Amino acid sequence: MSLNGNAAAFLLLLPAVLLSRRVCHGGRILIVPLEGSHWVNMDIMIRALHAQGHSLDVVRTNKSWYIKDDSPHYKTITVPVAEAFNHDFINPILKKIIGIERGESSGLSFVSLQIEMFNAMFDMHGIMCKMASVMFKDEDLMNSLKEQKYDMVLTDPAWGTGIMLSHALKLPLVFNVRWATSGEGHLAVAPSPLSYIPMTGSGLTDKMTFIQRVKNLIFYFIWQGQDIFLIRPQYQAVCDQFFGTEVRYSDLLQGAHLWLMRVDFVFEFPRPTMPNVVYIGGFQCKPAKPLPQHLEEFKVIWRYKGDRPATLGNNTLLVDWMPQNDLLGHPKIKLFVAHGGTNGLQEAIYHGVPVVGVPVFFDQYDNLLRLKERGAAKLLTLATVDKDDNFLNAIKEVLNEPSYRMNMQRLSRLHRDQPITPMDNAVFWIEFVMRHKGAAHLRSESFRLPWYSYYSVDVVLSLLAAAAQGD
Repeated sequence: MSLNGNAAAFLLLLPAVLLSRRVCHGGRILIVPLEGSHWVNMDIMIRALHAQGHSLDVVRTNKSWYIKDDSPHYKTITVPVAEAFNHDFINPILKKIIGIERGESSGLSFVSLQIEMFNAMFDMHGIMCKMASVMFKDEDLMNSLKEQKYDMVLTDPAWGTGIMLSHALKLPLVFNVRWATSGEGHLAVAPSPLSYIPMTGSGLTDKMTFIQRVKNLIFYFIWQGQDIFLIRPQYQAVCDQFFGTEVRYSDLLQGAHLWLMRVDFVFEFPRPTMPNVVYIGGFQCKPAKPLPQHLEEFKVIWRYKGDRPATLGNNTLLVDWMPQNDLLGHPKIKLFVAHGGTNGLQEAIYHGVPVVGVPVFFDQYDNLLRLKERGAAKLLTLATVDKDDNFLNAIKEVLNEPSYRMNMQRLSRLHRDQPITPMDNAVFWIEFVMRHKGAAHLRSESFRLPWYSYYSVDVVLSLLAAAAQGD
């Protein structure tokens, strides 16, 4: 039997293609996600893993906000709880924070804001610890999870339930991470010199004066105090109850095999990192699809819920939901008015769309500041957005000043110029952990050192003592 040229070439090429794909077939992954916008990007990763042939189970509560009980891409494990992190929890907090930001509350706004954030974080992690306790007390559930023979746990470490669950099940742990329970993810895993690593909430960049470094140090102590006194003890109490006092929650957090970091250095300021940190910023981004005709007809499209403002122009369409990625990828898009969430800003970078940012809380100001420093965004605050035509002037400036679009398109070119897409990179490393039953060889054991050994204080003191005796 003879083969024509095309068929022969195909058969010669096929083994090379198959060998080049290091596919991990049929893995079983237990997903412990965070609710809200964090679920949006976790769901995209789940779909990609499902497309690779992996079986995925997702832990959710019976009061879940975003996570649906039925999906073709995953099965759910529903935990009954009395309270959960959902819109009933977050909406009152947002109203208080917006009131503080706009000066509607009495007292010092900074102190009021910090107290409100401390209370919110304490309550949120308390809810997560109660959820974890419900799971660990349910012997049938835990036995069922053990019988599933999962290959790994994939979790968002902004809460600690998945971290403790991976220890209970003795499974390799992978993070889909920007935030850990202790703060920004890098702080828990990599060296972070405060001289040029700005703390979240500080409003600082990687170029600091002496006074700014003092401010940065103060914010570091604020974050440390929140973790040491408000957050970590709640998780440690769960560990003490179910694992024993010798198991430290901080070790479980820092001992993850892999950190899939949802930023890249087109967005983030340059900083030290570690071998088990893989940068997947923008992994949720993709080329735009054509827009529905009703969206093509408007110049301004605004996601808004509530009664239509009386002064709204006829060129503006109000929608409950919009295909944000597709809109940002439309050739006629001019700018993106955003609150500063990481998902939206990464999509803006991917499509090269300049931003007018109005942050609400947490990391949103810092996210927008990174784009502002690169000349790709105009940043406003809630306190000033409606004064002296600030919002209108910001819109005009970004529309009429070409540098904003040029700078953002430059960031887009840098972001896209990679040998492998962020999503493919994420999937590769998740499968790497499954193939090798972890990635301990990439993990630093520095977190097990006491602080005086980590900073070699004991060595310096010993040398000083020896020198003093010699004199």
